[in-house]
Amino acid sequence: MRHYHIWTVGCQMNKADSERMGAALEQLGLSAVDEPADADVVVLNSCVVRQNAEDRVVGMLTSLKPWKQSHPDRTIALMGCMVGPQQDGLRKQFPYVDTFMRPQQFDSLIRIVAEKQGVDPEGCVGPLVPGHPRVTIFVPISHGCDKFCTFCIIPYRRGRDVSRPFDDLVDECKMLAARGVKEVTLLGQNVDSYGHDLPGKPDLADLLTAIHERVPELSRIRFLTSHPNDMSQRIIEAVARLPRVMEFINLPFQAGDDMVLANMRRGYTNAQYRELVGRIRATIPNVAMVTDLIVGFPGETEEQFERTLELVRDLRFDKVHGAAYSVRPGTIAARQLPDDVPQAEKERRLRAVEALQERILSEINAGYFGTTQEVLVDGHHRGRWQGRTRTDKLVFIESDEDLAGRLVSVRITKTSPWSLQGRLARSAEPVSTG
Repeated sequence: MRHYHIWTVGCQMNKADSERMGAALEQLGLSAVDEPADADVVVLNSCVVRQNAEDRVVGMLTSLKPWKQSHPDRTIALMGCMVGPQQDGLRKQFPYVDTFMRPQQFDSLIRIVAEKQGVDPEGCVGPLVPGHPRVTIFVPISHGCDKFCTFCIIPYRRGRDVSRPFDDLVDECKMLAARGVKEVTLLGQNVDSYGHDLPGKPDLADLLTAIHERVPELSRIRFLTSHPNDMSQRIIEAVARLPRVMEFINLPFQAGDDMVLANMRRGYTNAQYRELVGRIRATIPNVAMVTDLIVGFPGETEEQFERTLELVRDLRFDKVHGAAYSVRPGTIAARQLPDDVPQAEKERRLRAVEALQERILSEINAGYFGTTQEVLVDGHHRGRWQGRTRTDKLVFIESDEDLAGRLVSVRITKTSPWSLQGRLARSAEPVSTG
C-alpha cells in the first residue's frame, strides 16, 4: 500500500477535512496521486447540501465498483456529510465500500491503513496538519452548527457547534506559517459563534487578534462563513483594526423577503440585514461583501423573489453564491413545507440573479482598472500567474519571473466580471487596496 487519492466535493470545510485526512495518510507512509486508478486507497469526501452534489458522489462511488472488484485488497472510504448517524442504507447500497466516516471522524480509515501497513497508528499519527501545505490554507476553528435553518442538513450531519481550543489554533497557525503558508482562512459553519462554548468565552475577535499578534509570519488572515445574528460590532472592528486581516466578509442573507426568512428560521429581517451591512461598510473601508441566497424556497412568490433581487441590486455584493432550493430529507423544510415552486421557475429565478450580479460585478471590477493592488500569488495556470487581492479578486499576471507564493504589487490593466488582469508594478508605486 503506497498511494492514496482523495476526491472532494462541497464546501471549504470539506476541503479542509480532506487536507487533514491526507495528512494522516501521509504520516502512515502513503503519498498522494492525481488519479483514483493509480491509488491503493481512495477517499470520497461527500456533500449533500444540494441534490446535484449528492448525485455526483453517487456517480463517483458507482464508477469505483469495478476498480474495487478487480483488486479487493484496495480500500474505499466514504466520508463527509453523506454519512449520517445511521449508515445501514449506505452499507446496503455500496457494500464494496470499506468504511463510512462522519465529518472529522477519521479513525476507522486510519486503523484500516495502519493495519495494512503493519504500524501502530498511535505512534505514527500526530496532529493532522498538512506537511506540505499550499501557500493558502483553510483552518477549521469550529465544527457543526446550532442554527437549524429549515433548509439545511448540516446540523444533522456535522452535529452541534463545537469550538476548537484557542491556543491549539494559534499553535497550528504558527506551525503552518513555519511550513511556508502565507494566508490562513479560519473556517466554521457559523464562524462568528466561535468561542461560545470555551472557558472564558473568547470570541472570533480575540482569535483574530491573537493570530495577528503571535504569528507575524502570516501575511494574511481571513474567515468564513458568518451568520448575520452573530456578526458582532467587536468582530467588525477587529477586521478594521488589524492590518493583516483582510477586508472581506462572507455574510449570507438567503432571501430578501421577511416571510421567507421567517420560514427559513434565519432570525433576522431584510431591514436588519441591510443595517448590518451598512455598519460593516461604515467601519471597514473598501470592504468586499459576499453573500449566499436561495431561490424557489417553498412558498416563495414572484413578489417575494423580487425582494431578493432588490436586495442584490441595492447592496451590490462582490460575489453572490446563488442556488435553487432542493429538498434535503430530514430537514424541517422537507418535513413541513411543500416543494411547490416548479423547477423551471427556480432555474429562471436563478438566471435572473446571475444576470443581475454579472452586471453589478462588471461595474465593481471596472473600478479596479488602473489601480495597483497587493496580490498573493498562489498558482500558475495556462502560462500566467494567478493570485488574489486583499478583497479576494482573482488576478492573472503576465510575468516571466518566479512569483510563486509572493506578495506582489500589480497594476490592473484589464477587468471583467469574474477576474482582473495586470502586470507587475514598479516597486516605487504604492499599493492601493481600493
